[in-house]
Amino acid sequence: MSPTVQTNVKVEFDPKNMPFRRLGPSGLRVPVFAFGGWLTLGQSVRGTRTKELMKVAFENGINMFDTAEAYNNGESEIDMHVAPAFICDFRVLTMIRTVGEMPLRNLDIVVPTSFIIEGTQESLARLGLDYVDVIFAHRPDHSVPMEEIVRAFNFVIEQGWSFYWATSEWSAEDIEEAFHVATKLNLMGPIAEQCQHHMFHRERPEKEYAKIYRKYAIGTTVWSALASGLLTGKYNDGIPEGSRFDIEKNFFSNTIEGLQSAEGKEKIRKVRELTKLAKEELDTTPAVLALAWVARNPNTSTVILGATKPEQILENLKAIEVMKKLTPEILEKIEEILGNKPDALPTFGRPPLDLLGRL
Repeated sequence: MSPTVQTNVKVEFDPKNMPFRRLGPSGLRVPVFAFGGWLTLGQSVRGTRTKELMKVAFENGINMFDTAEAYNNGESEIDMHVAPAFICDFRVLTMIRTVGEMPLRNLDIVVPTSFIIEGTQESLARLGLDYVDVIFAHRPDHSVPMEEIVRAFNFVIEQGWSFYWATSEWSAEDIEEAFHVATKLNLMGPIAEQCQHHMFHRERPEKEYAKIYRKYAIGTTVWSALASGLLTGKYNDGIPEGSRFDIEKNFFSNTIEGLQSAEGKEKIRKVRELTKLAKEELDTTPAVLALAWVARNPNTSTVILGATKPEQILENLKAIEVMKKLTPEILEKIEEILGNKPDALPTFGRPPLDLLGRL
């Protein structure tokens, strides 16, 4: 996926024991675990360290990499530019900001469509690529007509700059509208939604999107599956030096403050119980358990991992084996600890349908 023909021999991709799934309804096969650069690549991790992390990920079955123009103002994309030079057969996802998120430009002469088109071109230049596999709309922008957004992303696809487009943290209502517009115009709708999904954040990915999964078969590319590190157990006894909450104090100030509240303390209590369950029942860590729990969801296409050290990637990938151990009994114990499973949609007294028939 290099912009020029390479004459040197590259390392061929070996999927190892990595499971692959289709990204939503598309034919694009993606690894259940991907690697992303939010808050790390191009920031606290740069240069040879970025290359080392991407190499370790690739050598262990990950050939999908996630970034965005918003990550450290494009520095994440720039830092990932040279890293893939030694590999082939890899997927790149990047996210384009909407008008409301863009740096101040002359809005009198720059229309929303231009933001998407120019943003895509600028991202490709920073990445050193001719195209990416999927381009995401990074957050919704309700000041722009949906038809304009759908047309702009389809223009990007028609130019060969991306194969597909997707959304990030859009509501089910927004995604539904995008599909209606795309159908009306005979254009491509979004194939995936990049959402936050973890044991403490379930309502949107598990309930709000339920009809979207059924109607359009979109998949999710999950971010923050570890609740920014809370589910690793590292914050069970305070904030250790060198941790994400320590390094990014300002960014996570509200989260850190929230841990002192009754709700925050209750989350820590639950993490301690999950830590015990992970060790005693599965001989693993709470982090690996949390990753496996999200990955086993049939609507999850891929879970984006973040890491600052190679050993973190290797540790997180143990979730592949733990996924197989999540029996109904174990899952029920997890639900008892969490106590936050979203309520099912009301049936208003109607009897259930035949589970073997069409829903």
